[in-house]
This record gives sequence, C-alpha cells and structure tokens, in this order.
Amino acid sequence: MASILDPLVDKQGGIKKSANWYRTNVQSMADKFTARKLMNQGRLLGLPSGGRLNMFFYDPKGKKKLPYYDTFPLVLPLESIRGGFLGMNFHYLPYLLRFRLLERMQKFSTGGFDRTTRLDANYDDIKSIGLARPTIKKYLYNHVQSRFLRIDFDEAVLAAYLPVQQFKKAGTSKVWSDSRRMI
Repeated sequence: MASILDPLVDKQGGIKKSANWYRTNVQSMADKFTARKLMNQGRLLGLPSGGRLNMFFYDPKGKKKLPYYDTFPLVLPLESIRGGFLGMNFHYLPYLLRFRLLERMQKFSTGGFDRTTRLDANYDDIKSIGLARPTIKKYLYNHVQSRFLRIDFDEAVLAAYLPVQQFKKAGTSKVWSDSRRMI
C-alpha cells in the first residue's frame, strides 16, 4: 500500500538528511497532510505496533483535569500497563527536539532506519534522557478512538515533522514552552 509520505521519502532518496531539510520539505507540503488523510492512507492495526511509532485518535480519561492534551498523538509504545500502554508522544516537543530525540533513540534500534527497524526501549531505558521526560504519557485502550497507524522508521523523521498534533485547552507554543522547562 502506498503511503501518504511517499513523495517525501522519494525526495529524500534514501539518504539521511539534516533536520533543516526535513523541516523545510515537510512544511512545503504541509497542506497535503492532515490527521484524517494519514489515517485513510496508512497501515492501520488493532493494537499499537511495538518498537515503532504509531498515530491514533485519542480522548483521554480525566481530560477535564489535564491542563492540555493531544487528541492525535505520535507515540512510541514503551511498555504495557493495565488497560493500555506507556509511551512517548513526540508531539509534546518542538520539531527540532523531536529530531534530536529520534537521533538519541537510535541506540535502541535493531539496525538502520528502514521498514524493518524496531526500537527496543522501555521506561527504565529512557527515563534519564532529558528530552524524553515531557513525552512520557499513559494511554488507555478504552479511550482510543481509532485504529493505530504504524509508522515505519524509514518514515519516522518525516512523521515527526508533520504539523498534525491536535492539542486541546492550550496551543502548541504553551505546550512546547512547558516541555522545554521539563527538559
């Protein structure tokens, strides 16, 4: 199945590019990427794909008490919890910091960044990584509102730069400012 990210993957030409390249090229095509389009054209699964990034629609429990939340997270599942999973939501970081965190996570990879790559990391592995701190969130299966879109690692950086975060109760500048303070 073709991916909505294929035009960017083709432009990338299989070569790892700079953070600036990703930001510029993704932003130049940003109007083509929406949460709904991604979900309609991707590899959808009933459960999150462990070791890979996942996107899904989410309505959090306790949202009335939360200062803000993301209803379309980009999550790397870390470990199972009762009724759900603990994961890293990259949307809580500004774009360049997402890129840097993905670079830091390479040490947990099963190889290069291609379709078969998986990250073998759990909470204990990443809890001391400052960049990861604001991304750690719990997700409950009974609050997931869609299937899970699997993002293979040859598309991970591209997905990290997509402007599809959907924060409620606060804008991205507030969320990212708070995240910077946590690092």
